[in-house]
Amino acid sequence: MEIIRYAELKAQPWRNGGGVTREVASGRAAAADAGTTPAAPGQDAAWDWRVSIAEVSKAGAFSAFPGTDRVLTVIEGELLLLSVDGAEHPLEKYRPFRFSGDADAAGALPTGDIRDLNVFTRTGTFKGYTSIIELSRKRAHPVFDGQLGILLQGQATVSPGVPGSAAAEPVTLDRYDAVVGSDSGSPEILGRGFLAVVSIDRVAGDL
Repeated sequence: MEIIRYAELKAQPWRNGGGVTREVASGRAAAADAGTTPAAPGQDAAWDWRVSIAEVSKAGAFSAFPGTDRVLTVIEGELLLLSVDGAEHPLEKYRPFRFSGDADAAGALPTGDIRDLNVFTRTGTFKGYTSIIELSRKRAHPVFDGQLGILLQGQATVSPGVPGSAAAEPVTLDRYDAVVGSDSGSPEILGRGFLAVVSIDRVAGDL
């Protein structure tokens, strides 16, 4: 069972000074074919998918990521006013929004600083999805292979779900810690609060 601790992630300042980003995990198509776990944060800039958390403290233009699709979710703060190719989109907390990394995008902060979860995928290679679920203390939520479970709010523990074995001691998650999914003893999360489930799916067909 692999846990990525948010407190251990390195903050990378934006070039425009508008915020900082922490890379949670990234990967490449070759690694996915080999069935390996996500690359360590910052290990290789030539990623085909990337999950990160950004702190946005200043309105301004977003960096372009040509050839990618993006899913952005506000996870702290009230509102991000996102402009994509001239069209304004008010993004409220916990409402994922998909747009092209090629787009001319900028953000305004009408209610103050925000923190957002970003999922980038190489167009035609992977497709990324973000779902926000409410956790339960009675029914564990599994995290499968190709997924990350990120604790957004509340209190939670995670245990390896290994059929037929004695239950392992649960591990406490801190806010924004990420659990790496697996189909072999899928980790199971119990608690109170909200969890982001990020899924990275390989696009079928020749690339």
